[in-house]
Amino acid sequence: MQETVDFENECKALEALLIKLKDHDYNTETQFKTWTIFDILAHLHLWNMAAIWTLNEPHKFDQLMVEVIKVFQGGQTHQKLQKEWCKKLKLNSGECLFHAWQNGYKQVVEHFMVANPQKRVKWGGPDMSVKSCIIARQMETWAHSQAIFDILGMDRVNTDSLKNVAHIGVTTYSWSFRVKELTPPNPKPYVRLTSPSGKIWEWNEPQNNNKITGLAEEFSQVVTQCRNIKDTNLKCYGHTASTWMTIAQCFAGVSEVPPAKGSRNKINK
Repeated sequence: MQETVDFENECKALEALLIKLKDHDYNTETQFKTWTIFDILAHLHLWNMAAIWTLNEPHKFDQLMVEVIKVFQGGQTHQKLQKEWCKKLKLNSGECLFHAWQNGYKQVVEHFMVANPQKRVKWGGPDMSVKSCIIARQMETWAHSQAIFDILGMDRVNTDSLKNVAHIGVTTYSWSFRVKELTPPNPKPYVRLTSPSGKIWEWNEPQNNNKITGLAEEFSQVVTQCRNIKDTNLKCYGHTASTWMTIAQCFAGVSEVPPAKGSRNKINK
């Protein structure tokens, strides 16, 4: 699957950034909630392993979900879950975690490259296809990496594989409303984005009074809640399009509040 290659390349981009870090750098708190770089990498590593388990050893994935539910019902957080998991595996330093994540993402690539794209697998929400699962891993890697690029003051170089992330953003239009217990307005907005290479990507029926235009990178940042819409140059035309961009959430789970204006940006160093 090309989507597996896209996931691998996203991991390689993060790898090139992290390989320069020292142990103490992993304690740096990012602008994503109160997560440190260690927390973010632990999260990515845990759910990469979960992707392998749901593909090849569903019983291990079921065991993980039992633990996840227990942690959340106890009022704990993702950070608590991830730190306990790392402790069990003796991943007690940033560099140890980096090497485990590095080896782990390569295992994901190895297993998903030969998997049937249409096979159904379990996840935190509804079942999904193997193809959708690896795209979701790319999306999450890309989104969480943004916080690390930002706090280190580094510019990221995107490729047209970003279309996978933008597509998830477009196709979760209705979810963004429903997760907030709102009825999704119709028709869906027309989305016209410029890719990193300069190509034009389009979704939904063209409408002059109900559309979003701009860079694919900025659209992807908004739907993954890496940026507030007001911190981008995206153009929204019409009430429906504007409302969507203030609540967009392309990932599963409970309703999350997008970052406040100015709260998530690249740190100038």
